[in-house]
Amino acid sequence: MPDQPRTDHPPHPTEHQVLDPATGKVVATVAATTLEQVDTAVVRATVAQARWAAAAPADRARLLRRFAAVVDAHTEELARLEVSEAGHTIGNARWEAGNVRDLLDYSAGGVERLTGRQIPVAGGLDITLLEPLGVVGVIAPWNFPMPIAAWGTAPALAAGNAVLLKPAETTPLTALRLAELALEAGLPEHLFQVLPGAGPVAGNALVEHPGVAKIVFTGSTRIGKQIMARSAGLVKHVTLELGGKSPNIVFADSDLALAAATAPMAFLDNSGQDCCARTRILVQREVHERFLELLAPAVESVVVGDPSDEKTQMGPLISAVQLERVRSYVPDGAAGIRGSAPDGPGFWFPPTVLTDQDAGAPVATDEVFGPVAVVLPFDDEEDAVRQANATEYGLAGSIWTRDVGRALRVSRAVAAGNLSVNSHSSVRYGTPFGGYKQSGLGRELGPDALAAFTETKNVFISTEA
Repeated sequence: MPDQPRTDHPPHPTEHQVLDPATGKVVATVAATTLEQVDTAVVRATVAQARWAAAAPADRARLLRRFAAVVDAHTEELARLEVSEAGHTIGNARWEAGNVRDLLDYSAGGVERLTGRQIPVAGGLDITLLEPLGVVGVIAPWNFPMPIAAWGTAPALAAGNAVLLKPAETTPLTALRLAELALEAGLPEHLFQVLPGAGPVAGNALVEHPGVAKIVFTGSTRIGKQIMARSAGLVKHVTLELGGKSPNIVFADSDLALAAATAPMAFLDNSGQDCCARTRILVQREVHERFLELLAPAVESVVVGDPSDEKTQMGPLISAVQLERVRSYVPDGAAGIRGSAPDGPGFWFPPTVLTDQDAGAPVATDEVFGPVAVVLPFDDEEDAVRQANATEYGLAGSIWTRDVGRALRVSRAVAAGNLSVNSHSSVRYGTPFGGYKQSGLGRELGPDALAAFTETKNVFISTEA
């Protein structure tokens, strides 16, 4: 995941322009949150959270389901906003709006099942209680603004917390609309607030505010480390979802045609701006050349263009800055497979697979965060695992083989939080998501997500006379 806004900028603007990545045109101007406004938001959230936590669990669950229903009624509107601010294809954007709805529904189902334990002890009764943390700060990225914002917000609310959401500077529109829909659904005022603006202002203020009990951050490893260090001073809870350089491991015994056909969208989805993108395609040497023959037409046939067109499979990059970053990783004259992209305005880069790079090249080690992958050969199972693990990251990966024993051995050996066999699936709202090594800390989603927003309190009740 690339950096959130840097901390060494000149004086920060009082407002931010939101650009359409497909055209470069301004679609909205949004006021930036000040330090004073962050303080006010924390005070208001603290009051709202105390009332929310005191409400009957059934009432909290009912309101979250109502929030989900209101989101469902506005999925097309939210999807169109995502297309205009993030350049996502309309199909992807609809899925994202639906993911917000589904996660709210799923989290609502956990409210009344957030139970403690009774532990056998001598001389009395011992029980544990799971209590909300208080006010939670969620700092969301620009690559998946809607769903990732919901990954922190929905379970935090369900566990009885208030949420202050800081969206990325470039993509605040869906977050602001979700806050309006929360009020429409009947959630208490100030329980869920959106604070758009610069990371070094609003984001840092949330991290350093003593009234914010936890930070959920998705972004670069560099900024994640800074947030972790700043949070340490207050012994603040953190969940960090950071970068990735995920492998797509193709063994000779796999369905090679299917592996090649699915490989492009495993790194081109969202124009490659995905922490889980399978940008290192590791292919067993004996089928390496055949795989490339099958891969070429699959890459070249990807439809890149207007993200609002139903037929489009890949849209633009988020910004001119990101476009230049991606270009810098593709050497002039490098051998490979290339698709096509529109000319003219907008931040376009064609699907690109490099075939002449070695495993130590920057494009093979760094998180490019664009539609660029490399193909690297491996010799055997041991070599595949060695190459897959030869990175500071450990977020996701795919393993292609017909051998169930091999699938299990390699899954155990690859150091990553989310692996998929004969598939590229990484994210389901009902299963845990998070990384090993410098890909992050903690887990989001799944059945334990609500508990990550609670403190465990132990209570002993003596029964001795």
